Amino acid sequence: MARGMVPGLISPHPLGPTLPGLYQDEDFTQRFVGAFDDVLAPVIATLDNLHAYLDPQLAPVDFLEWLASWVGLELDESWSEARQRALVARAVELYGRQGTVTGLRALVRIYTGVDAEIEESGGVSWSSTPASDPPGSSEPHLTVRVVQDPKNPVDVGRLDALVTAAKPAHLPHTVEVLA
Repeated sequence: MARGMVPGLISPHPLGPTLPGLYQDEDFTQRFVGAFDDVLAPVIATLDNLHAYLDPQLAPVDFLEWLASWVGLELDESWSEARQRALVARAVELYGRQGTVTGLRALVRIYTGVDAEIEESGGVSWSSTPASDPPGSSEPHLTVRVVQDPKNPVDVGRLDALVTAAKPAHLPHTVEVLA
């Protein structure tokens, strides 16, 4: 079978009927042009469904990695398909929140499937009193704590790499996975 052909897929726009009347009843010409219909049918079907290819929830699995590259993501092959789709679908939102506790919590939730407890040393406040002590700790640090689901084990190394990529670069961190 020729490459690009899909068995049973019929072209919605066959070429035979578009030929001049002289060739309408000629068997050889109709069969010859029919071969092009078989090759072009997958192309037409793809173009007719292009919107589905651009939706991370509907895109074919083999197209998902390419779609992820459009938003600057490299998918982890060990992740489930559902998590990969969720990450691609929320990539732009997560980039907008990168470096924040909210963004980190959402990213860890997509990866692990559970909510993370995140402790950070910083804080923001204001005071009408001059020389007030700032909130937080003078030593910057971030702790990400996850309670592991026995059905879905967490790879600590990959989680650590995920946190490293999503947190502010200057902030040291610790990842804890609890049983």
